Amino acid sequence: MAILMTLMVLAVILLLAFFRASIWSWLLAITITVPVVAIESRISAASLQAIYLCLGIFVAVLGIPFLRRLLVSSFVLKLFRRILPQVSQTEQEALDAGTVWWDGDLFGGDPDWHKLLGYPKPQLTEQEQSFFDNEVEQLCAMLDDWDITHTRQDLPPQVWQFIKDKGFFGMIVPHEYGGLGFSALAHSAVITKIASRSATGAVTVMVPNSLGPAELLLHYGTQQQKDKYLRRLAQGLEVPCFALTGPSAGSDAGAIPDSGVVCRGEFNGQPNVLGVRISWEKRYITLAPVATLLGLAFKLYDPEHLVGDETERGITLALIPTNTPGVNVGRRHFPLNSAFQNGPTSGSDVFVPLDYIIGGVDYIGQGWRMLMECLAAGRSISLPASATGGIKLAARSSGAYCRVRKQFKLPIGKFEGVEEALARIGGNAYMMDAARVLTAMAVDMGEKPSVISAIVKYHCTERGRIAINDAMDVHGGKGICMGPDNYLGRAYQQTPIGITVEGANILTRSMIIFGQGVVRSHPYVLREIRAARNPDRKLAVRDFDSALFGHLTFTLSNAVRTPLFGITGGRGIHAPPGEETRRYYQRLTRYSAAFALAADVAMLMLGGGLKRQEKISARLGDVLSQLYLCSAALKRFEDDGRPPEDLPLLHWSVQDALYRIEVAFDGVLQNFPSRFAGGLLRVLIFPLGCRNKPPSDRLGHQVSALLMQPGKARDRLTAGMYLPTDENDAVGALESALYSTLLCEPLQAKLAEARKAGRVKAREELPRIVEARDAGVITAEEALLLERDYALRRKVIMVNDFAPEELAAGRR
Repeated sequence: MAILMTLMVLAVILLLAFFRASIWSWLLAITITVPVVAIESRISAASLQAIYLCLGIFVAVLGIPFLRRLLVSSFVLKLFRRILPQVSQTEQEALDAGTVWWDGDLFGGDPDWHKLLGYPKPQLTEQEQSFFDNEVEQLCAMLDDWDITHTRQDLPPQVWQFIKDKGFFGMIVPHEYGGLGFSALAHSAVITKIASRSATGAVTVMVPNSLGPAELLLHYGTQQQKDKYLRRLAQGLEVPCFALTGPSAGSDAGAIPDSGVVCRGEFNGQPNVLGVRISWEKRYITLAPVATLLGLAFKLYDPEHLVGDETERGITLALIPTNTPGVNVGRRHFPLNSAFQNGPTSGSDVFVPLDYIIGGVDYIGQGWRMLMECLAAGRSISLPASATGGIKLAARSSGAYCRVRKQFKLPIGKFEGVEEALARIGGNAYMMDAARVLTAMAVDMGEKPSVISAIVKYHCTERGRIAINDAMDVHGGKGICMGPDNYLGRAYQQTPIGITVEGANILTRSMIIFGQGVVRSHPYVLREIRAARNPDRKLAVRDFDSALFGHLTFTLSNAVRTPLFGITGGRGIHAPPGEETRRYYQRLTRYSAAFALAADVAMLMLGGGLKRQEKISARLGDVLSQLYLCSAALKRFEDDGRPPEDLPLLHWSVQDALYRIEVAFDGVLQNFPSRFAGGLLRVLIFPLGCRNKPPSDRLGHQVSALLMQPGKARDRLTAGMYLPTDENDAVGALESALYSTLLCEPLQAKLAEARKAGRVKAREELPRIVEARDAGVITAEEALLLERDYALRRKVIMVNDFAPEELAAGRR
């Protein structure tokens, strides 16, 4: 009977925890269970009375809100305030920036997959699709990347004018100000396509539509500032840049030394104008050498209290025409053989009126918050899009090249070592494009996904680096010899640029993704922190009490769910239908619960020290990232109508991510500062050990074969990239060569058989074709096909060579 009673009590506890019962449900269960157990235990009447008394006190303390807050929550709140790490104002503004979206579900341990899949498939409007099919296509056709990067070190004048005239600088500017008013999805699609043709073109278009004057004006500008500048920006009459980082303030942009002092001075011949005298030195500013309008971040001081009572007013943003006396622009940096305009800007005692401050006097000192809230465009849209454009180019070109190029009488893509690289390219392209689209959709829904933006920026640029490295490997000599026919070399050289900007990837991974996510995306932590910092003691205790006990039930639930799901492998979890994908949803839910538990244990054991445990934070961020990327891949598969041809790509990308999740968890557990806590977590998360494996060789073979064969899956994978039809173009010739190779393979077999039979004796290919035609082995039409095929293959395989003086001129 005692065993049965114990099992019943245990079952009640597990059920309450599993279903995240409220404190009232727990107290009700305890009120019923304890007396039943006590009575069945046949203890003495005195002992029974003592148990009833203790039970009454326990239920009263926890069940009566006033007593619970007075005796429990206020005490825990004091402890919490002691261990809460000190956070600077800039760190706090970064933590407060943005919104929580699907990352909140992943942190919650029980993602609502039906909600995610219920979002409509993102699609361009009719106007956006027309611009994409016409103006963007025309721009890409005008871009000769070799001419841009080797000869000019700039876009040609006609390209600059086309970009301005057609509104590329005003994609995010609303129609009312003469802009295109495009969605984030359209912005992303345009950058992706241009990036598949020219990184210089992509950067030139994306910067005015990312973190910069237009976006800041839209969100914070005064009506006068909007009327003055937005229409000119949209029409290309102004070229904008934004200056934030400098020689001593890169990743720690909040430490900028540039400063301005509120004072009175002369401006445009008018004396005694209230304004700001600013000095700055900035570096790495894209479009600065050609900018006409300079956005500037600096620290503002008001020693005479002309606009307020405080002397130090904080980071402030201003918009300054570059023809203002004292503004220096024009010199250029030379970032890794790229030709986009990037350079320094400086100014010494530059006086500007107060209405040059973005948002006016009301937004003095609000600059860092403004920047953090607007960072989504660069991190969420532009950089993931530009990286994805490069991945698409790597996927399409590598698949075609590996089918056309032969060694040992076999297409090189059929060698298993090459297959492995092709599979990585294809899997990464599928998942990154999915993440790009899903994140753009979130922005179009009104979200400012600060944590998700860091995930997609980091992983798109990092996987872009992997993809271009793999593409260079399979192209061999074709990839390393620069010239007009090399479509990969510049992308390979310029890849680290995206890794570096908008938050260096090392710091993004080790400090931002989980460090910000654990505060912003966790269902209770931010509420607890805000309560702890509330100066109103009564409200602070009330809010903390609500968050604390919600957090306790949340953690208990994950502590029960995690080992149970670990034992079952997630089986039994409700998941969207579909035999091919159901198990993925179940396993991701399992890892979401495990991640939520690990995050809570890490915060509990490490407290404020978690901020300094960057490797632990990075690996937990890896888990969160892979959960998001898998979500994007599955959403893409559903939105595309579950095409069976895409299954190898889906399987490879998700299986690779699931394996990475286990590797990241294993790294956390092996290196957890508390060996006991790490060991306990390992038992809970991996009760049966690590079970995931990387994608199989067979699956990799299927992915690589898909890239080397024209078809719907290959077209969907690379949809949205620029595909030239001119066979004089390197990429156009490669695409034509792929189709020609497949068409002519039966004819090549005829030639081989005729040579073996002695009917054709010529050793060289072109004479052999002529001989075979004359001998009646092939028809005249077939001979023409073979001759064209030979010319296309030569075009694809050959690399450029130069006279010495040509290269010397290029260097000059």
